[in-house]
Amino acid sequence: MTSRSPIGRSSLCKTITAACLLTTFVIAPGAANAISRDQAKRIHERITGVPPTAEKLTEMAGEDAITAALDATENPAFYDVTLKNFAAPWTNEAMSSFVPLNDYTATVIGAVRDNRDFRSILFGDYLYTGGSGLGLPAYSNTNNAHYEQLEESGVSLKDNLQYVTQSAVNGLPPEATAGIMTSRAASQAYFSGGTNRAMFRFTLLNHLCNDLEQVNDVTRPTDRIRQDISRSPGGDSRVFLNSCVGCHSGMDPMAQAFAYYDFEYDADADPDGNLGRLVYNTVGTVDPETGTRVQGKYLINSANFEHGYITPDDHWDNYWRQGPNARLGWSSNGPDGSGSGAKSLGEELAKSEAFAECQVKKVFRNVCFREPNQSQITTLVGGFKTSNFSLRQVFAESAVQCMGD
Repeated sequence: MTSRSPIGRSSLCKTITAACLLTTFVIAPGAANAISRDQAKRIHERITGVPPTAEKLTEMAGEDAITAALDATENPAFYDVTLKNFAAPWTNEAMSSFVPLNDYTATVIGAVRDNRDFRSILFGDYLYTGGSGLGLPAYSNTNNAHYEQLEESGVSLKDNLQYVTQSAVNGLPPEATAGIMTSRAASQAYFSGGTNRAMFRFTLLNHLCNDLEQVNDVTRPTDRIRQDISRSPGGDSRVFLNSCVGCHSGMDPMAQAFAYYDFEYDADADPDGNLGRLVYNTVGTVDPETGTRVQGKYLINSANFEHGYITPDDHWDNYWRQGPNARLGWSSNGPDGSGSGAKSLGEELAKSEAFAECQVKKVFRNVCFREPNQSQITTLVGGFKTSNFSLRQVFAESAVQCMGD
């Protein structure tokens, strides 16, 4: 197995400064005035990255702004280019867009196309694969060939992605599926080696737009911090109390949700894990290192502080429901601050206000090439909620917000 530090990168979520704030374009309720050809062209290009045909431009110019923007999302380029490049950085620690199509990215694209409640990408029992009849290799738990060949085929993702039950193709029990967190791509990136904290950290960063620096809170209890975290780094306990505690007191109790997951691969013959697979310790499985269902990686560097927390199961608690991180807006519609396993943790994260705000900020930046102001965020979050959390609706409304830029 390989090991790595699950934290340490500086946050990529940038502070919105006053200099970035521009005038909000307010969508009047019930507005149905036809937009100009220039506005229609700008909306189409912002959403798809390509200009509309003459026929499409004429059609859109005769529609109200939202209808025209939703019309633009029917263009295959929205799925093949915009959404692929939008989601690809979430699938790897380098946050690069230059990675092959994979089950994580395809699932985001399919969920947007089908107007699924986008929150379910963190807890749903589904994936999107290439449709039948394309001559593709079957979905595999040990390689990415299915998606790489789907991308190389050049077919429209809009027309050739199909919904499948995740548990039916990756062998997980339905209750152990957690949307893109239990996709093969995410597992390869964030469950390989390490201590499974990476899955929590990058989910927080990619889907709640907060890195560990932003949620640092030294006032939470330290009772769930694992043994691998020294209580006196460099011989100075103040470092632990004033620094380490800020991240680990909240992260470790929630990363416990992943206690039964690992990504197994041959680190010598396959150092990038391209032929590895997600594994899950089901009921009755006993890990030889822990003597329980918990994966052995939860005992990495256990001698650093032997009196630290020893993970007994996958029960998690959200200590951030109190204190300064209550600002993330934890929802009473999700678990009540605790649960067992990745699925319920995904629901806790996805039903927070921070998740909704993060999605609209990312979409607005992608479409408008600038930061939204608070009024725009509030408007877009409202539209996200009233559309049953359709991210396609957010793309459309964002394009309308900046069609006059």
